[in-house]
Amino acid sequence: MGRWQTGGASADALLRASGFNRHTFLCGQSGSGKTYALGVLLEQLLLGTGLPLVVLDPNADFSQLGRARAEVAPDLAARIADLGVRVLGTRAPTEPLRLRFATMPRAAQAAVLRLDPLADRDEYNLFVHSFGGRNEPGTPVLDPPRTLDGFLDTLLRGGSDERALAQRVQNLGLDAWEVWAGEQPSAAEVVEQGGRATVLDLAGFADPRESAAVCLDLVERLWARRHERRPVLIVIDEAHHVCPAEPQGQVQKLLVERLIQVAAEGRKYGLWLLLSTQRPSKVHEQVVSQCDNLVMMRMNSPADVEDVSRLFGYLPPAMAAAAPTFRQGEAVMAGRFAPCPMRVRMGDRLTVEGGADVAVPMA
Repeated sequence: MGRWQTGGASADALLRASGFNRHTFLCGQSGSGKTYALGVLLEQLLLGTGLPLVVLDPNADFSQLGRARAEVAPDLAARIADLGVRVLGTRAPTEPLRLRFATMPRAAQAAVLRLDPLADRDEYNLFVHSFGGRNEPGTPVLDPPRTLDGFLDTLLRGGSDERALAQRVQNLGLDAWEVWAGEQPSAAEVVEQGGRATVLDLAGFADPRESAAVCLDLVERLWARRHERRPVLIVIDEAHHVCPAEPQGQVQKLLVERLIQVAAEGRKYGLWLLLSTQRPSKVHEQVVSQCDNLVMMRMNSPADVEDVSRLFGYLPPAMAAAAPTFRQGEAVMAGRFAPCPMRVRMGDRLTVEGGADVAVPMA
């Protein structure tokens, strides 16, 4: 991972790969080197383990995770290329990042439609009885429509109640979303194909609800197949946006509820979380409190330092108190994956990084 700094000396900082069968929390304020450090961590997991990764990437910081830096040795660059990292997004040269409405579980579909089973009981009942099927992710719930367009067309050809539900779809602008899969595979279907790493570049959607819906569908699919016990590390960058303490809207609320369940129960099924944020107090505490590994970088806010210290009791107080003094790229690592709490200077990235600060133009 880098160099372990202790007692005026340094040594290689090594983490236990087996310790990643617990949830991990990485935090550091803007400018601390958090994104860079997360990249180092993901690279080492890819090269040193066989653990599949799924990266929810709101800022497109890891869209080049499969591309080695120019100065990397040719044999190592070849190993990185052979990993076959797949990047899904809205912009070339990534593969399309898509969502299939027909195979979303009913609760997720209703959240996208903003249908509440009690407040909107008539429309909800119409939806369930007209288009309801099995309520398992990955199994078509719409019969016969297979797409949102097909769903909408069927509604528009119906009676007044059906047309009212169609108006809801149109008024919400769902028919204009670019995320719908059509004949292309959805993100959840791509992940199910079993590659080593899949990065979901969530940055390109015009409507933020689209990225939230993709994340919800993916997490729901992974949870639905949990009994297969196929290990996967779900990496959530900018976790305060994806799993906030105060979720907004039905889709995000449903996503956070599922992530809370994954945090509490997912470990026994091989569903492990790695959360990264610059705002620890803004991530839902019921998820953070389940993390057994910690990477803490520079944090100037006394409130944030206090929150992290409270939630991670194994972090030595002296190390927590030193967090405001950390230089860029320095971190304390503690928990199940570390032999002991250690202060580390992160090593070099092997792949092309995103998230770097924009330089001031010079005359």
